[in-house]
Amino acid sequence: MKLFRLIVQCESHRRGPGVRRLLRHALFRRAVRPLTAALIAGLFPFAAWAGTAVPRCNNPFDLLRLASPLKRLQHRLTTTDPITVVAIGSSSTAGAGASSPAKSYPSQLEAALKAHFRGHTLTVLNRGVNGEEIGDMLKRFGTDVVALKPDLVLWQLGTNSVMRDQQIGAHGSLIRDGLRQIRAIGADVVLIDPQYVPRVIAKPDAERMVEFLALTAKQENIDLFRRYELMKRWYQVDHLSFDTFVSPDGLHLNDWSYACMAKGLADVIAEAAQRPVQAATVRSSR
Repeated sequence: MKLFRLIVQCESHRRGPGVRRLLRHALFRRAVRPLTAALIAGLFPFAAWAGTAVPRCNNPFDLLRLASPLKRLQHRLTTTDPITVVAIGSSSTAGAGASSPAKSYPSQLEAALKAHFRGHTLTVLNRGVNGEEIGDMLKRFGTDVVALKPDLVLWQLGTNSVMRDQQIGAHGSLIRDGLRQIRAIGADVVLIDPQYVPRVIAKPDAERMVEFLALTAKQENIDLFRRYELMKRWYQVDHLSFDTFVSPDGLHLNDWSYACMAKGLADVIAEAAQRPVQAATVRSSR
């Protein structure tokens, strides 16, 4: 800065006092600009991400398509009655890792479904509770599912059981009990399996839980949203880093992945709720 003042004084004396302020301003900007940029880069490293392009949300429909039509929701769409969706689960339903409740998957799913079902009154109720396992959720099915009389239940399950090294086979009867309660009120149901994130895939039973839930859904003739395979594809096929779609805790989703998941889920729900019913064809014997 001493050199800066010396240059200003010399130039002012040579050129006259009329240019002093203008010269000082120009030289100051030229000297300070690199220093300011360096300080910003050091103190605010996130500023470097400002120009980074948002990753494309890739949800292959063939991977996510629900196996069975959603008949209750399909009927609701033929009426003017309000549509109620209940999302029950643990922290990744509650919205852990999101920047706000509005960024959770149920909140973003509601907006996506309203775009699909324009003209219908639709509400997605978030009934996620951090840290719960399947048995914990069942204890509140009476108030958080049955009493709400939903048309569709989205049941996210399995992650905390994997994280706590629980016996997978013991969950079969609990899941069937929950499905029995949902069927009793005539609601559609979609299971949502665990997330593909570092802390889950590090567990030896992660893949087994995913396979167990897929088999249970097939045996019970209900739909399954394959969240694990979707996120695995983001990582292995789309080559997105975990930092792109996983929160810093290595376990939960972030705003981008909650939004992308909600979009994929809304797309397959809308298709399954409007899928033409295949009429049985009767062929006369000859």
